[in-house]
Amino acid sequence: MSSFTETDQLAINTIRVLAADATAHANSGHPGAPMGMAPVAHVLFNRFMNFNPKDPKWLNRDRFVLSNGHGCMLQYAILHLYGYALSIDDLKAFRHIDSITPGHPEAHDTPGVEVTTGPLGQGISNAVGLAIAQAHTAAVFNKPGYDLVNNYTYCFLGDGCLMEGVSAEACSLAGHLQLGNLIAIWDDNKITIDGDTNQAFTEDVLKRYEAYGWHILTVEDGDHNLDKIAEALQKAKEVTDKPTLIQLKTTIGFGSKAQGTHGVHGSPLKADDIKQLKEKFGFNPEESFAVPQEVYDLCHKASAKGAAKEEEWNQLFAKYAEEFKAEHDDLVRRQKGDLPEGWEKNLPVYTPADSAVASRKLSETVLNKIFEAVPELVGGSADLTGSNLTRWKGAIDFQPPSTGLGTYAGRYIRFGVREHGMGAILNGMAAYGTIIPYGGTFLNFVSYAAGAVRLSALSQVRAIWVATHDSIGLGEDGPTHQPIEVLAHFRALPNCMVWRPADGNETSAAYYVALTSKHTPSILALSRQNLPQLEGSTIEKAVKGGYVLHEVEGADITLISTGSEVCIAIDAVKELKEKHNIKARVVSMPCMEVFDAQPKDYRLSVLPDGIPSLSIEVMSTMGWEKYSHEQFGLNRFGASGAYLDKFEFTPEGIAKRALATIDFWKPVSNIRSPINRAFEQLI
Repeated sequence: MSSFTETDQLAINTIRVLAADATAHANSGHPGAPMGMAPVAHVLFNRFMNFNPKDPKWLNRDRFVLSNGHGCMLQYAILHLYGYALSIDDLKAFRHIDSITPGHPEAHDTPGVEVTTGPLGQGISNAVGLAIAQAHTAAVFNKPGYDLVNNYTYCFLGDGCLMEGVSAEACSLAGHLQLGNLIAIWDDNKITIDGDTNQAFTEDVLKRYEAYGWHILTVEDGDHNLDKIAEALQKAKEVTDKPTLIQLKTTIGFGSKAQGTHGVHGSPLKADDIKQLKEKFGFNPEESFAVPQEVYDLCHKASAKGAAKEEEWNQLFAKYAEEFKAEHDDLVRRQKGDLPEGWEKNLPVYTPADSAVASRKLSETVLNKIFEAVPELVGGSADLTGSNLTRWKGAIDFQPPSTGLGTYAGRYIRFGVREHGMGAILNGMAAYGTIIPYGGTFLNFVSYAAGAVRLSALSQVRAIWVATHDSIGLGEDGPTHQPIEVLAHFRALPNCMVWRPADGNETSAAYYVALTSKHTPSILALSRQNLPQLEGSTIEKAVKGGYVLHEVEGADITLISTGSEVCIAIDAVKELKEKHNIKARVVSMPCMEVFDAQPKDYRLSVLPDGIPSLSIEVMSTMGWEKYSHEQFGLNRFGASGAYLDKFEFTPEGIAKRALATIDFWKPVSNIRSPINRAFEQLI
């Protein structure tokens, strides 16, 4: 006999009707997936998930990720029914401006939403990151008798998620890492926007995931058989050395006249369809957004069990504090997002007497200096460890203990050649709440992960990219590896800090701001070639994003630069003075985003009125017009070989363009700083 009742079925049908009502009310949205996945959503939240809607940030809650985020009315309906701070009015405001029920789940908008999903494949990849973070946190903090961190990550995903390459990257790594705490439910409804999946997606998904090292289960009737759904979820929990993929065969838009077709995928149901749907499920067709009280009672009973489990956990954590005070206090601090007191004292400081060093090597020095002081810093490289220099001395790899390659307490992750998957995994790791993740690759290949980086910024997570080989100065690898447009691309991204440090102090400053910025991702663009330690650079100045590196009274021009070109600009000052009797000041601009956040009077002190300015960067000049009157850059692809001289990125080449800039602006009696504009940028 089934343990499920008529009230369970009523709850499932309530989810379906709410999805139909909300998408119709918005005249926009995807009712099909919520209607098809309502049964598994109910079984999962009512019988398996541990959560407390009154405390959505409880550390040991089970995490739920909706990777097929277009079906978000499923998640919003569930959150409402189980008592999260999501009202019926919020459901009515679905897809409306300033609502907390946007068109795809966004973590910073909606209580109970763990990660921001939208582009397909990102959510399941985030889920891998959440599972990695759980495994690591458990390995570090759990003690005998104190199983503090043992939550699961559950993820719903659709055919589109399985087609996207990012999911393949992340799921391949998840299988290798034996993440038994990850359970994914595949909504196998065989429908995408274009129609039946047989048009483009006929591979054997289960064999693919079995090859990845996943545990595979199938539920043939996901529309009706609640007991089989529950049985599959229980079996998945019992397999502890593999992630699980449950193939759940469902009917998209179940109950609709258009069920089983792509017509119910991305368009609201018509009025007559909603009427028959409600009649079929026993609802009053004249009412909208109606929830039977017995459904609330059933769902709130499950929520109360979750609240009781949190209270048990709180008592366990209090006892833990008595026996393991240091670990307790560290875990509390991490959840607040705060850094250990005094950690910044470990950041290296340089003087001009110190030797020239590549900024990728300077980055490695920072990691070696701070890894003990910032124990939540966990990361690795996309198979470029020896080039990115992302591994500190003595680091232990994050690996399944059974492999003999490391432990789950290890802090260095071998992401493999999976840049996009790495980026999405970083977002999930950051969302867990106990880790600050970083990942390394060449700057040019951060572009492979652009989708994940964008979601880092939108999600407001603290993820760090160690992006080396930052310019044509890397030389012989040629144009495929030489970034030209990458910085302009990511500088245009809101809430993303792009750092290009010019020396050791600026590298330390980049790490300082990246680590202290709780809600902003950072990209650290680092050189392969050696850079001298600059006179006038300090951490204190560089943390403002832009500062005067070299000042001179009565300057004829301001040279603005970043990274490896700053030292060339300094040499150009001598060239201009000695050969042309021209006075030049130099501004280093390691991070435009941070500079833009400074008060206007400070920015004007760095880039004042009355002086023409020339920017110098071996990249696209796009964006530099915001800071300079003229721009010297590279608006073409590179070529094989080390050839800075060819394009005149030399003291002489800069001096020539500085003279042309001065000459051009000489007739202008009142040169206004580019900082002075009619209005500030819209926020």
